[in-house]
Amino acid sequence: MSSTVMVGSFHHFRSSANSFLSQYEPIILVSAPLLALVVARALHCFFTVLQEKGLKAAVLGIVVSLVKLIPIVDAYIASEKKKVVEKLQSGNKSNRDDWRTELPSIGLGKGVMEKLAEANSKDVPWKGKCSGTIYINGDPSEGHFALTNEAYSMFSHTNPLHQDVFRSVARFEAEVVAMTAAILGSKEKESGGQICGNMTSGGTESILLAVKTSRDFMKAKKGITKPEMIIAESAHSAYDKAAQYFNIKLRRIPVNKNFVADVKAVRRCINRNTILIIGSAPGFPHGLVDPIEELGELANRYDVCFHVDLCLGGFVLPFARKLGYPIPPFDFCVRGVTSISADVHKYGLAPKGTSIILYRNHEIRKHQFVAVTEWSGGMYVSPTIAGSRSGGLIAGAWAAMVSLGLNGYLENTRQIMEVSKKIQKGIEEIPELFIIGKPDMTVIAFASSVIDIFEVNDILSSKGWHLNVLQRPNSVHICVTLQHVPVYEDFLNDLRESVKTVKANPGPVTGGLAPIYGAAGKMPDRGLLHDVLLEFMDSNC
Repeated sequence: MSSTVMVGSFHHFRSSANSFLSQYEPIILVSAPLLALVVARALHCFFTVLQEKGLKAAVLGIVVSLVKLIPIVDAYIASEKKKVVEKLQSGNKSNRDDWRTELPSIGLGKGVMEKLAEANSKDVPWKGKCSGTIYINGDPSEGHFALTNEAYSMFSHTNPLHQDVFRSVARFEAEVVAMTAAILGSKEKESGGQICGNMTSGGTESILLAVKTSRDFMKAKKGITKPEMIIAESAHSAYDKAAQYFNIKLRRIPVNKNFVADVKAVRRCINRNTILIIGSAPGFPHGLVDPIEELGELANRYDVCFHVDLCLGGFVLPFARKLGYPIPPFDFCVRGVTSISADVHKYGLAPKGTSIILYRNHEIRKHQFVAVTEWSGGMYVSPTIAGSRSGGLIAGAWAAMVSLGLNGYLENTRQIMEVSKKIQKGIEEIPELFIIGKPDMTVIAFASSVIDIFEVNDILSSKGWHLNVLQRPNSVHICVTLQHVPVYEDFLNDLRESVKTVKANPGPVTGGLAPIYGAAGKMPDRGLLHDVLLEFMDSNC
């Protein structure tokens, strides 16, 4: 086609277009592109929610957002949310009337110890009554409690950030990491012989570091800039926190009929942006170990990172396996596992605030560190999220592990596993209840299809028990610790009585939270529940 013809065609097109557009007002012509952008943005948001949450949630979210534009409806929703928040607080605000809001004019000196003792005496009695929470048995002033407290006190003002000053603490940390790694397979040939790691402040920090490290490692290895990770709906909520903190897209897959991660669903979610697969051993809700070997095979086949969450099971599963329990594979002997988190402050019986993050090799772990070269304060490098840390926690963890030794952990595991099986058997003998899945460890989740399990929990709470409330399905679990060894029969008796009470007199308990838990489980728009939780937290911290 000649240039003359092309120019003629262009002029013809321009004349036709101008003639067509001349019938519209200029304001419409200017507004149309802007409106198109708004519509495109709305459609993009809708399809993003559709991809992440499904059609029902996407449509429901839009409907609720539109309804909330009506002032009277929005005011009603705000009023109802306030009522729920106040109910959840259960009168805690009234207890703040005598809280200090400024320093005393004259310091109390040693008299402050009386204030501490008084406050401590008013806390809820927890010995033997809490699910998880306190993992050491006995009196806090005696035995293992006293030993770890003394070790903490001796090193409480040291700081491993200054390794040249506090060399003993640096050594203790290295030894705690090495001993934990050995428990989790570092001495086995399959591990590769390069397992390394660091101590952290708890399971959440260990998980955050594992996610951050995997993200940066996969960016360096594959150039992934829009990272995604895959978790089962039973995985710990710390992964949601990590996804928000580190701008990672979260793909949540369902559990299968056995309430463990659905491997086929994981496979369907893997794509070019996948950086990390998560497996739990066990999952917090039901105490079930995900199919770690199968997930490891997927991670190895698609060359992505695979983190095993052993925060709860790290100091039980290895010893339970030695005792002959049928524990499925879970550690660095599994091909494909790139990182593991394990809490020493749970079944490791160390002071609160001690956890371990481990990596298969140094090439991966180096992406955990933060190094700063251009700071006027000098060159800076930090291994974990925290800068300064208390050496007391490290010393307490070291003392706990070395004082107990292999024989101590084996004996503790024997006791809690035996009691867990007895509690499981006792629950199975209550006709109105059923166990969720087949617990691999010391967490037993139970539910009911004939009575309201949350009402049962309210009755148990009135008897002093503090269990964990679960959803999807509505259920309750007890995480068995050494605290429960001498009182497990009391628990089963109270559980039987609570079930009988609810069956004979169904309906919410005065002051109980069953109506709120039940309503939350049925609430179709999870956005409203999200808002309630944020407002509850905002009013409590």
